[in-house]
Amino acid sequence: MNDLETLQALNRDYITSVQNGDARRFEEILSQDFLNTNPDGSLVDKQGFLKQIAPPVKIRDLACHDVNVRLMGDFAIVHARTTYTLPDGRSGKGRYTDIYARRDGRWLCVAAQVARS
Repeated sequence: MNDLETLQALNRDYITSVQNGDARRFEEILSQDFLNTNPDGSLVDKQGFLKQIAPPVKIRDLACHDVNVRLMGDFAIVHARTTYTLPDGRSGKGRYTDIYARRDGRWLCVAAQVARS
């Protein structure tokens, strides 16, 4: 796979891992110095993020749309919007930005920001 295809696959894995609460896959995708900005504005490191992901997921039907991968040498920015179903059946939506860096020949997510509306 070329870099763009690799990043698109990583993005799909990221979304699938959120929906399935797959902390193990996130261990592989995230850098050790990963930071995430949550929708409430709080900032968590990799371990904090993995703790957030571990409990059973309450949303369903998480999907990403309008994915825009911007490749810039050894880093890349992924912008996309999401839709999902809340536990009470209402629709939810949001946006996210993930930043990847190529380290030792591998693409790793080094930062993310999630917004919900």
